[in-house]
Amino acid sequence: MPRLDENTTQTLRDAEQGIKRRTASAWDSFSNFALRDNVLEVAVGLILAASFTACANSLVTDIILPLISLLPFLARNLDEKFALLKHGPNYNGTISNGYNTPKQAVDDGAVVLAYGNFCDKMLRFLAIAVALWLIALAYSRGSGDNIVKKQVK
Repeated sequence: MPRLDENTTQTLRDAEQGIKRRTASAWDSFSNFALRDNVLEVAVGLILAASFTACANSLVTDIILPLISLLPFLARNLDEKFALLKHGPNYNGTISNGYNTPKQAVDDGAVVLAYGNFCDKMLRFLAIAVALWLIALAYSRGSGDNIVKKQVK
């Protein structure tokens, strides 16, 4: 096996030392950033926010929306309402809309206006907003800390 000359060996040692220094410096910089107090607080806050979001979504989806769906003008399957703009090759004329679901129509290549899905998302948004507002009001009354404040223009 051929031996490296002294100059090449020294160059490799210097490169190795430089890489070790830069790696240690990068690790110190990263650990100083990642382990600061406020970064850990933000991480804990995000985890709690995700849990709170799941609870609020469950409140709306499992409790509030089923009660709203009892209204005669709203159906439980609001997200399945759609209008057909152009039918696909497997259009079934015996069904009122030609397809049973919007997904079935889209898979067939039809052009679909999924107004029910939009209405469902808007209704969910409004229900979540109202539920969060009620939770904030209950918290404000219970703790005395007013988190629902009036906006000053």
